[in-house]
Amino acid sequence: MVVPPSTAARRLEGRVATMSDQDLPSVAFGIKTTPMRVRYEDILRVWQEADDLPQIADAWLWDHLMPIAGPKDGQILEGWTLLSALAARTRRLRLGLLVTSNRIRPPAVLGKIATTVDVISGGRLIMGLGVGGTVQPPDAGGIVGENPAVAEYAAYGLTLVPPAEGIARLEETLTILRGMWTQDVFDFHGRYYTLTGNRNEPKPVQRPGPPLLIGGWGNRTLRLVAEHADIWNIPGPPHNTLDYIAERSAVLDGHCAAIGRDPRTLTRSVQYIVSYDDPAADRKAITELIAAGVTHVVLSLRSPYPPQAARWLVDQIITPVRSATGAC
Repeated sequence: MVVPPSTAARRLEGRVATMSDQDLPSVAFGIKTTPMRVRYEDILRVWQEADDLPQIADAWLWDHLMPIAGPKDGQILEGWTLLSALAARTRRLRLGLLVTSNRIRPPAVLGKIATTVDVISGGRLIMGLGVGGTVQPPDAGGIVGENPAVAEYAAYGLTLVPPAEGIARLEETLTILRGMWTQDVFDFHGRYYTLTGNRNEPKPVQRPGPPLLIGGWGNRTLRLVAEHADIWNIPGPPHNTLDYIAERSAVLDGHCAAIGRDPRTLTRSVQYIVSYDDPAADRKAITELIAAGVTHVVLSLRSPYPPQAARWLVDQIITPVRSATGAC
């Protein structure tokens, strides 16, 4: 089932910015703390600092169970449990996982977890979703070497699936989430998932549900973005070049046109890993992304996080970039 464009394309008022009617750049900035080899107390410190800075609109975690880079013995906290804790300790930031793996939790269980976080946060969740672990060759997706999901999924008893199956499963999950967030009693009979008599109370604070962010860049994933999502996210440089992001954005425009959706109703979001040593280079790269049509930039911090890391982002990245681009 395809969500009608009028639903998927609703304006995210008070959420994540999109391009204004005058085509002036309207850009939102977020912050990401990857919970790999970092303590809960340090993540909480950065989030609470960001919560007091209105220049930062949202905050993000990821969804891995083991380190995907460097030594394999580093500590990692589970994403949704951690998100729930942070939701209870913040008051303003919109929040989510960038992105949730669709392969780790059954869809209806995920829908219940997301509902709980939306309630705890008072309606601040953004539902970030991706295909999750699939069978991929080495060096795919901008990650050098063997697919890190191979070891991670084997360690946790999870199964990698072919990409086509992963996308089909994600499509069913999107339908399940919408159904259980809006219907009193919900049945679903798909190829991969079956629900009978699902009841999800309370419903999310946000109605008809939290905004949907889908991360990915393949053609079939971009079709799902056009059909279902409010926000599209893609990793920025160095994982994907500016030219490649622009080309993928054009493909997404084509999918929107094919279903009669105005592509301007879809927020274009990029994750960008900042360097503490060369903020000038980061400002240049982010300015170029905005010029290419990006309207949401998630600034990902490397650990360990320095003191006043969120304030540093505002002073060294966000404010100068807004000044240079005229973004509001």
